[in-house]
Amino acid sequence: MSAILVVGELNEGVVASHTFELLAAARTLSDAGGGDVHALVAGDSTISQSLFEGGADAVHIATNEILKSGLTVDVFLPTAINVIESMGADIVLLAQTAFGRDFGPALAFKLNVGSAMECTGLTLDNGRLQATRSCYGGSARAEVTWSGPIQIATLKPKTWDALVTDTSRSGTVNEIDIAGEARVKIISTKKAEATGVRLEDAEVVVSGGRGLGDPEAFGALEELGSLLNGATGASRAACDLGWYPPSQQVGLTGKTVTPNLYIAVAISGASQHMAGMSGSKNIVAINKDADSNMVQSSRFAVIEDYKKVIPALIEEIKSLD
Repeated sequence: MSAILVVGELNEGVVASHTFELLAAARTLSDAGGGDVHALVAGDSTISQSLFEGGADAVHIATNEILKSGLTVDVFLPTAINVIESMGADIVLLAQTAFGRDFGPALAFKLNVGSAMECTGLTLDNGRLQATRSCYGGSARAEVTWSGPIQIATLKPKTWDALVTDTSRSGTVNEIDIAGEARVKIISTKKAEATGVRLEDAEVVVSGGRGLGDPEAFGALEELGSLLNGATGASRAACDLGWYPPSQQVGLTGKTVTPNLYIAVAISGASQHMAGMSGSKNIVAINKDADSNMVQSSRFAVIEDYKKVIPALIEEIKSLD
């Protein structure tokens, strides 16, 4: 019998938002004949109900003490394999996070099957998983499928909307006290400093690129973002120059955002950056180059030096208060 396993993660003791996105994707596949939806997380049974409310039919909780010191690939692999074999999962979904991008290929290697990374779409075709993912640096999309019995895919965050919470849902809970030997020890973790709304959750994102010419220019972008109750992002080029924290990078190797409004300031629109924000509902480009990819891809564009546009825009918004 077919079944889908979602390998979830916690964020400061609660279920991470991208896990609910995975559950929503799994429910879509389940409705198309993919089987029941199971969720596997490391924690305790108190988090089970939120997973049921998010779309799971059954929840597997990894409770081994060694997992409390940090979730690593070596420790979690035996746990996941045990659950996959016991429930007969033929589809395994993970998020394309720091953990997922390591765990997905490692799990596929152990099971001698294939994995598709950073998928942006999932469907069932004659009972087999078919995934859409970026290729050639985000300039094209590939449709892939599997020949092996178990199909493993990591899903790019923010490409699937979480389901509306259903408090009436319930299911079975299975606790697993299985873990592997830790070959890597997590010495410490450092949380990136951030104020205001998270970049991934913002309805408005103001991003700057190398065309700003000066790291101090991000101060004006932050002010604009704050006035719009949004967040500030940056292109990889700007982050690589040390102008803005890597935690705020938008793009193929950064974060994926899907705001209602994305304001791209002095960003040329390289394919890697577009891959992280192309899902924005409205794109406004502020750029001196009318032929830039960002301008061509935007809904609205201001062809002018941002030094003239941003201060004027800030003053106009302030005058509306």
